[in-house]
Amino acid sequence: MSGDIVNLRQFRKRKARAQAEREAADNRVKFGRKKAEKLLTADERAREATRLDGHRLSGKGPAGGGDGDAGGESELRDD
Repeated sequence: MSGDIVNLRQFRKRKARAQAEREAADNRVKFGRKKAEKLLTADERAREATRLDGHRLSGKGPAGGGDGDAGGESELRDD
């Protein structure tokens, strides 16, 4: 049963550094964007929201859609 001798303190530090590096790489991808890219994404989202709102059905009839709120009372009541 002869194995490598491992200093646990050093092993834990190495493991923590590797985890921190992985998180840093994820954050660079997630948050490391240029201002122009952020603005482009915001514009795309706004355009998509406007398009989606334009396709929204309106009306209160059975086939009209509406907001699904029958009788005007909220489903979440504090009574």
